[in-house]
Amino acid sequence: MSQLYNIIEPNVISEEMVQKAVEEQSQDEAGQLAKREGINFKDVTELQLSFRNILQIDNLWQFENLTKLQLDNNIIEKIEALESLVHLLWLDLSFNNIEVIEGLDTLVKLQDLSLYNNRISKIEHMDTLQDLQIFSIGKNNLATLEDVIYLRRFKNLRTLNLTGNPLCENEQYAPFTVAHLPELVYLDFKLVNDTMREAALLKYQYSTEPLKQVEALALAQQEEKQAELNELEYHKTAFVEYLNGSFLFESMYEEDAEAAKLAYLPGVDDLLQTYPSWFVSVCENLFNDGLQQYEKREAEVSDFYESLHEALTADQEQGRKIILEFENRNRRTLDEIQNVSSYDIAESKLAEYNEDILQLSETLMTLEMQTTSQLEELIKDFERNIAVLVSTFIENVQGMMAQCRDLENHHHEKLLEISVNTLEKSIKNELDKDLPDDVRMLFVDKNTIVDAVNASHNIHLVKIDSREGDILSNAHQWQASVTEKALQNEIDRNRNRVKEIIQYIDYLQEELENMETLELPE
Repeated sequence: MSQLYNIIEPNVISEEMVQKAVEEQSQDEAGQLAKREGINFKDVTELQLSFRNILQIDNLWQFENLTKLQLDNNIIEKIEALESLVHLLWLDLSFNNIEVIEGLDTLVKLQDLSLYNNRISKIEHMDTLQDLQIFSIGKNNLATLEDVIYLRRFKNLRTLNLTGNPLCENEQYAPFTVAHLPELVYLDFKLVNDTMREAALLKYQYSTEPLKQVEALALAQQEEKQAELNELEYHKTAFVEYLNGSFLFESMYEEDAEAAKLAYLPGVDDLLQTYPSWFVSVCENLFNDGLQQYEKREAEVSDFYESLHEALTADQEQGRKIILEFENRNRRTLDEIQNVSSYDIAESKLAEYNEDILQLSETLMTLEMQTTSQLEELIKDFERNIAVLVSTFIENVQGMMAQCRDLENHHHEKLLEISVNTLEKSIKNELDKDLPDDVRMLFVDKNTIVDAVNASHNIHLVKIDSREGDILSNAHQWQASVTEKALQNEIDRNRNRVKEIIQYIDYLQEELENMETLELPE
């Protein structure tokens, strides 16, 4: 630890420190109220902790909506405890004692980062900061131009400050940096003009072209991997992931120690030539049917919400029409009330207006009841259609999984037959080939070999049953989720609409009461 700490008392960010900092930066009336009633750190979007002799970052996890954090001019040695600040856009760690760039992985939205005046000797561990636009890392210990190449991964980087690092003493520093970061607009507080950029690109073409090729290849590989992940996610939403191949079949043998031994038996090779292909064929049929059924379910959901939108649009238009007619009709009534020549006429007009308000309330509520009834029928039809689609899918799954079990049972019978025959030949010393010692141990007696074959069979059936159970469970969960969401959305919509109507009628009633308090002509 630096001798400086003998003079300056180092601090760890504490709850008291952040509480005080928030209060200090909120000196207005709202800040005073927050001081009295307590501050919800989740509501804080900016936090300034500069010049506080902070040695260690801590206690920031509650600031989950923070977008700007100033930790400059402290004595921080390590970047840490920032992982919860996932909405951070602006981070200032300048004028500290940081030696290694780390702890920034979760700050994927970060746009502006300052590490100016620290002790950093290498640019690293920033791969996730793909939104980075402004980066200041001047006055550190960066010595090689290779650090500039690392920054090529930040396609949005437009402003860079490296001034004050040893690498800047290289006479080729500026053209090298501009050539390798051609999208830069400002370098070390100076505008990068087109002339400088073109000259730099030409000079370093020999080194940038190979980099472009490597980056293009890496990008293509990344896109291919992302496409595979997207496809897998699509398969998961259809509940048939990994069924378009031999995954399920291979998984049956992963934990089956006996199968590897039984494979040595004469005749098992021929058996295993046909069994996998038949099994995989059934899985692929299930996979293709699952995708088709998924598209049908998605189409049903889309049609439902389209019908829902049409019904709500018609209801909204009708409601607006009713209110507009009311307002146009009663605008004249209000004008007449203000210009009546007698109290009796005014009273009569006010009574008419009140009656019209009550009639409007009844009309809007009736319209809402009709809309609710219409939407309830839509939802019931939707629930029935979804139930039919899910039921069809489940029946298909059960049928094809039954085929898988039939194939496994058939394989088991044949394997058991081969095993018993092998046992008999072993007893008579009639085996055509020698078996490994661990395989021979299975042929102590009939019970041992039968138990081994049955154990293998049971493992396979459990895998098939488990996969089927997962598919059925996911399908039922999706059915419950999508129908419950439709129903809850309608409950919330109806509640909000009734509230809107009541608030509007209350407003009209209050307006009427205000008019009744005015002096009317006798």
